[in-house]
Amino acid sequence: MNPKIISTDHAPQAIGPYSQAVISNGFAFLSGQIPLDPATGQLVEGDVTVQTVRVLENLKAVLEAAGCTLASVVKTTVYLQDMGEFAKMNEVYGRYFAANPPARATVEAARLPRDVRVEIDCIATVSA
Repeated sequence: MNPKIISTDHAPQAIGPYSQAVISNGFAFLSGQIPLDPATGQLVEGDVTVQTVRVLENLKAVLEAAGCTLASVVKTTVYLQDMGEFAKMNEVYGRYFAANPPARATVEAARLPRDVRVEIDCIATVSA
């Protein structure tokens, strides 16, 4: 089965040699999203709470383009600029994954693209 490349205008376009998502063997592998406004391509200003909302909305848009929903997500990785902001990020994250949350790893990264406060990637199951 050949991988299927997923792209949507409802999330920021890839800014390098990668895809927004790739579907392979029943899974959608989503590239990390940062808090870029897909309409303007500009960073969303604000604290980690505001940035986490934008990141999760971007992921949601890519998931929809792949035929998935947040409920399809089985694994996420959260990259934080400062682990001291974990509680704020987690509060927003919990609103998006209230029931049956996916497995997750959260790490503090020395530096994220465009010096954002948060980046999140995920893996989701794809319905046949």
